[in-house]
Amino acid sequence: MPIFSPDRHACAPSYVKLTKQPITGGTYRPLANDEDSNACAPSALSGHHGSKLYTQKSAIHAISDNASVFIPKVDAPHLPKTTDDKSIDEAINEAANDSTHSVPPSTEIQLAQANEHPLMQAIEVCKQSVHTTAKALSTAGHAVAKAAKTTGHAIHTAATAAKTAWQTFTNFKAIQPIIKFFQKAHGLWKKRMRFSYAFYTIVFTLLTSAEVIFLQWGMYTEPTYDKSDEVDQTTKILNSVAGQVTKFVSQIWLEQKYQFLLNFIGIGLIYLALVFVLNRFWIATVIFGAAMTAYGVANSIKTGLRNEPILPSDLSFVSNGNGGNLLSFIPKDQQALVNGAITVLIWFSCACLLLFVLDGRRCFIHCSWKHPSSNAKNIIGTSSRALAAILSIVLLVSYTWNLNIPGAWSYTLATNLGYKPVPWNTYEDAQSNGPATTFQSLVRVKAMDKPSGYSKKTMEEIAARYTKEANKINTSRANILTDSTVILILSESFSDPLRVPGISFDIDPIPNIRALKDVTTSGLMLSPGYGGGTANIEYQSLTGMNLANFNDQLISPYQQLVPSQKNVYTFNQIWNDACQSQCSYAFHPYLKNFYLRDSNYKKFGFKYFRTIDSEPALKYQDHIDDGYVSDAAAYQNVIDRLNQSSGKSQFIQLVTMQNHLPYGDYYTNNEFKEADTSTGLDENEKVQIDTYTKGISYTDQATASFLDQLNMIEQPITVIFYGDHLPGIYSSAAKYKENQLTLHESDYFIWSNSSSSSAGSKLSPEESNYSSSNFFMASTAKHMDAKVTPFLALLTEVHQSVPAIGRFASTDADWGTGSTSYLDSSGQLMKKKNLSSEAKQLLEDYRLVQYDQTAGKGYLSENWFNRVP
Repeated sequence: MPIFSPDRHACAPSYVKLTKQPITGGTYRPLANDEDSNACAPSALSGHHGSKLYTQKSAIHAISDNASVFIPKVDAPHLPKTTDDKSIDEAINEAANDSTHSVPPSTEIQLAQANEHPLMQAIEVCKQSVHTTAKALSTAGHAVAKAAKTTGHAIHTAATAAKTAWQTFTNFKAIQPIIKFFQKAHGLWKKRMRFSYAFYTIVFTLLTSAEVIFLQWGMYTEPTYDKSDEVDQTTKILNSVAGQVTKFVSQIWLEQKYQFLLNFIGIGLIYLALVFVLNRFWIATVIFGAAMTAYGVANSIKTGLRNEPILPSDLSFVSNGNGGNLLSFIPKDQQALVNGAITVLIWFSCACLLLFVLDGRRCFIHCSWKHPSSNAKNIIGTSSRALAAILSIVLLVSYTWNLNIPGAWSYTLATNLGYKPVPWNTYEDAQSNGPATTFQSLVRVKAMDKPSGYSKKTMEEIAARYTKEANKINTSRANILTDSTVILILSESFSDPLRVPGISFDIDPIPNIRALKDVTTSGLMLSPGYGGGTANIEYQSLTGMNLANFNDQLISPYQQLVPSQKNVYTFNQIWNDACQSQCSYAFHPYLKNFYLRDSNYKKFGFKYFRTIDSEPALKYQDHIDDGYVSDAAAYQNVIDRLNQSSGKSQFIQLVTMQNHLPYGDYYTNNEFKEADTSTGLDENEKVQIDTYTKGISYTDQATASFLDQLNMIEQPITVIFYGDHLPGIYSSAAKYKENQLTLHESDYFIWSNSSSSSAGSKLSPEESNYSSSNFFMASTAKHMDAKVTPFLALLTEVHQSVPAIGRFASTDADWGTGSTSYLDSSGQLMKKKNLSSEAKQLLEDYRLVQYDQTAGKGYLSENWFNRVP
């Protein structure tokens, strides 16, 4: 029956250590059913069979599982005495319980007993936790072992069954002939022929030659002839694309010019490096063929659009994730070329895959990376394979790195093979020397050679000289440049088409801008580009530097120079210094990473740069029909920026996109189709010119509206507006050398709103009729009657002596080598040797300053050369 004890310690076991006694005998004593003391013995409590335990001042309720208990025979004197003078029987029972250890106390009882001993309680809890964990781990281990055993048995059973089934299947008489056939075929397959190295050499030679010819093919276009021209059939054949490609190859024997061989070497080294690095001939062949074919297609498309081959700087577009966007520039008439190239590559890849399967030679050079030193064959093979890979890469890098350095081994080799670099005209260079050679010669670029006399002392003298000149100019000028907001607008491809020989319309496409140019500072800008080069003209206008001072190998400063510069000076920093913060902003309704503008503008000090993919993006992105973001939308983003300025002066840079190529027939209601009275144009050229003319008509209207809005703003604002280059669509006019200058002249104007003190200002024709973009800020300061920095003073002096400077292509003998051209105030070409000594000294000072700020030590930054004295 239940036992209730008012005292929770009444039945607590004794903790007196007993002397170990031998058990020689004993008797079973029945347990009492009443409330005797033995009922509290631990052995009488069942912790696992229906026991109910209560602790913390609660009664212990247990039901005895035993009817009797064994009591050993021990001497009475050895039994412990209790404090309550228990009877001998009770003592014997207690000793018996201690010695037999029949059932240990439950956890709850132990905790209850240890309440007054915290250390003992902690020990007991830890022991119990360890015991529980060990038991759980043991159980889990047994379960895993059992599962593994069961799984293994199942797998073994299934394998045995499958083996038995397969043996049964293969024992069928009908199957035996098939098995024997495949056994023989496998034996033959293992003995299949390894393609010889002679065969590899033939494939290498044929593929490399084919790629050289394909690349060169992309550099030529079919000539067109006027109906009045009398051209014999032989001349037409020789001037055709096929005829020019044939001449490029056959000149090896006819003229002892080896440009074909030179390009073969250049791209052959790439092919060879792939073979030795991958050690798989057919895989290397697929990669090389696909890469060269894609390069050839891209080169052909770019040449047709911009008269310029693919350059190393163009790779930045792909590396910045713009490869997909470049596909949007593919004109429709070139889509067939792209589709054809894709088809050829698919068949070519399938053929290489088949040859890879049939070829018994897996590795081009035998090697074993697992056992490289197990035998002489592995040692020699593995060493040769590693050495060949290293040497092929070193040879390719060395060849490319030294190709544009006179006296270097690869430059000497190239010149012996007929190489004559024309770095100022990459199109002509690629036509005569091959696009592969042109590309490789521009991989390593040195911005400028150190001018003679460059030193800290020399630059300090220049700083002092032009600081004095700036002070002289500033004594007669009343305004501060940064008291006004200046907006620099590069209008994509904007120019007057009516100035191009052979182009005429019954409608004036730009009446508003034409009228504006009559009443404000304006003229023609000498552009170094035709059909392209936007970023170069933009670089000149922002920095005041001129590409003519750089080495000819430096084609794109935004991609080849600025990324490696730590500090880049640009004119917007004048406004940043004035407001002691970033007060300049940039907008471009296209992608931020083109020409690396996003990273470059940060170096320039623009507070932010908004594009269609920036965060946040441009607010206004409206299009006209299927074209790019309209100029009207681009202007509205600038208006919003002005409205947020709270009247503070700022510098704003805007590069538009509306009139960018391609010029498909995408404008609805194009009145210029009917108004086109041009002569001598083919249908494709006419469509492009009509589309472009409609676009600049939209620009003319949007610009007039934009200037009207600026007139309503009560703060001084000056606008510098210029077209960066002509579009490369005037193929008929471009055929004639006498049109080269005209095709490199775009329109510009400098205008101030009605709130400006310089409103209505117009510089004299001698000062403004001709210019180049590096002089715009100096001309703007003069237009605004604003004080200048020493650098602007230098540009002002150079502009007065040499109104326009440009480095661009020409084959006309009057243009010298084509590397640098100079125009006087009437637009006539000047030769450098005929310049005055003063002009020559100014040009030399200009060159020293540009070297110091781009490739030199930066001494002028220590002399406040770019701040108003």
